[in-house]
Amino acid sequence: MYAVENYFNYFTEVEERYQRRRGTGLLLSTVDWALIETWKDAGIPLEAVLRGIDSTFDKSDRRPKPKKINSLAYCAQEVLAEAEALREASVGGSRREPEASAGLESAEIVGFFQQNAEKLRHVRSTPEVQLVAEESAATLTDLAAIMGGTSPPRLQLEELERRLTVLEEKLLAALTVSATENELFELRTEADREIAPYRSKMPGAQIQQLQKQFIHKRLFEKAKIPRLSLFYL
Repeated sequence: MYAVENYFNYFTEVEERYQRRRGTGLLLSTVDWALIETWKDAGIPLEAVLRGIDSTFDKSDRRPKPKKINSLAYCAQEVLAEAEALREASVGGSRREPEASAGLESAEIVGFFQQNAEKLRHVRSTPEVQLVAEESAATLTDLAAIMGGTSPPRLQLEELERRLTVLEEKLLAALTVSATENELFELRTEADREIAPYRSKMPGAQIQQLQKQFIHKRLFEKAKIPRLSLFYL
């Protein structure tokens, strides 16, 4: 589904395309990053997201008075439309996941694993969170050693991503259980407040997913825990 050269750059390429079309270096908000993650998790191809952003700005530019697009949320409808168009165009096609070879690509992944393992070892939180962080750091160190060996295996990126997803889910579970009811309430209130301006631009199911991703992102940020997915490489 993703081109090899774009596999690791999903977030970066979306950010760069949006900023280029916006004509400013405006930083993406937490809502914007959470929205990108919902697209990625939903399996929406990078191509569809980029096309959706271009389509949104193109339509705005054709208006007598172009509308200011201050958030990626304004592009949500076009992104979903482009994703559906690509899906229909690819019916009957096959999907092949790229492999992580022993070249530069593997070296980048090894460095990413080592860097995140080190960050996880420095996490200071509740005993439950720290335990899971230490276990995750050990797993990443093992993976880095395997891939950085003299004869590293040719691992599927999809397989690596599944392992990283499991680690993130364990970390998220520990963070959620360790958070107080008041902390979670405040995060939910913050999410609702930030998402409110864009509710009319997205379907209900996407709004719910966006709320979850927003809260998850803020939990990781507050605990200073890095995101482990290869998409953040």
